[in-house]
Amino acid sequence: MDRLTVAGSSAFQTAKGMDYLENHCVEEPVKLCEFKKLTGRILKTVDSVYQDVGTSDECRELCLNSPFRCHSYDYGDTGDMVCRLSHHSRATLSDIQEPYLDVPEASTYELSSCYNVTIDCRAGDMVTRIQTSKLFYGKVYAKGSPNSCVQDVKGALEFELRMAYDDLECNIRQQGLGRYLNDVVIQHHDTIVTSSDLGLAVTCQYDLTNKTVSNEVDLGVHGDITPALSEEVIVDSPNVAMKITDRSGNDAIPSAEVGDPLALKFEILDPNSPYEIFVRELVAMDGVDSSEIVLIDSDGCPTDHVIMGPLYKSATTGKILLSHFDAFKFPSSEVVQFRALVTPCMPTCEPVQCDQEEMTGELRSVISYGRRRRRRRSTAAAAAAQSREDLLLVQSIQITDKFGFERDGKLPNATSATRDTVFVESEDISSSMGMCINLGEAIVAGTVFLVAQIAIIAAWTFTWQRRRQMLKHQEALSVSVSVPGMHSVPGRTDSLCKLYDAGYSARRF
Repeated sequence: MDRLTVAGSSAFQTAKGMDYLENHCVEEPVKLCEFKKLTGRILKTVDSVYQDVGTSDECRELCLNSPFRCHSYDYGDTGDMVCRLSHHSRATLSDIQEPYLDVPEASTYELSSCYNVTIDCRAGDMVTRIQTSKLFYGKVYAKGSPNSCVQDVKGALEFELRMAYDDLECNIRQQGLGRYLNDVVIQHHDTIVTSSDLGLAVTCQYDLTNKTVSNEVDLGVHGDITPALSEEVIVDSPNVAMKITDRSGNDAIPSAEVGDPLALKFEILDPNSPYEIFVRELVAMDGVDSSEIVLIDSDGCPTDHVIMGPLYKSATTGKILLSHFDAFKFPSSEVVQFRALVTPCMPTCEPVQCDQEEMTGELRSVISYGRRRRRRRSTAAAAAAQSREDLLLVQSIQITDKFGFERDGKLPNATSATRDTVFVESEDISSSMGMCINLGEAIVAGTVFLVAQIAIIAAWTFTWQRRRQMLKHQEALSVSVSVPGMHSVPGRTDSLCKLYDAGYSARRF
């Protein structure tokens, strides 16, 4: 053990009259390593400097393959194509005063932890063995079975996960003859998936002569992420909304990937409202197996500053509270639901002092707007305002992991077909069998049928009106004309009168 191995815990303490020495020439696992980015500062002194380094990735490889235990590097901040390496990190700089230079546009990349993963392919199971350079607290599990095929780890440098081939809970897949595959997740938190977690695709292949073992890691996302519908709960008097946005608090985010920088925004919608708000008992929930984690406790302080930071007021208005966090998810679901209790106070809300533990084990005091303002009993109106009931706000977001398991096996046209065609089931009372109807084709067929019916009715109306006019015209032309010599004089006079009445001009006979 050393300061780097036990970083973040209280194992390393000051003792008078004792000297502590560390060996920085030992070998550590460097196959799978993650670096954390510290923006705005660089080390004043380093161990080695390299020039003419092409990219930041090349500088990272120099750090991993250095002859000493390199734990941080910076690139291009002290000169073009300059790479600086150091064995120091925040865990080893607690006794040094002002070791960093504050440079707003600079960044230092600090080694978080490294893993060395090996696969033991046995006759009846496959064993994933993991070595790490830092004490690990969390769990390792098969991705499809986070609750049944899992191994809890508490403060260990080496741990393993056994997955039997005949164990249905571990869900090992067989591909071809003698080839077995599974997806393993190394999760640092006991409940949720964060950006620090790793995904491993492990494979065992058997034949009669020898056996080969391979391990791979894929941290990319293949294909488009389907956005989820977001819902927003608004309460009355005053109207308060909770949204999941980007770090600036402007754009609402319906879906994200584990590790994306997000912010939880609480806002009074009426800018002229006399109230301000405070937040407490903020909980993240998983709707599948009812898992939940408390992010802001009943006192208004963050429970884990790595997952979610304190609540602070917006720089533009006191009606908005923001809390920064990196996107996380639960192992069994891609939907994370946030629930919080919000209470208005007038005219302002007093913050609460919270203790935040640094990487060195020291406590730092931070301010969070998550506590009820002390009630003043000067007036009845103030007491009534302070006794307002809490408002329950709920918001959800879809968050996908970064492992990319089983994404290449999807059909390429599955997404487009699902978007273009929707099928519904038609129930028939006389038959127990269901029938699938293409909803889009049914709408088009119904529209064509209605247009045809309207055309037939219009044609029939036009024909009937024209025939009626022709009948009226024939009745007007049908008259009785008397032939001379066939009738007497009175009859001829009657015929001429009919002709005149029908509209003919008078003629003399």
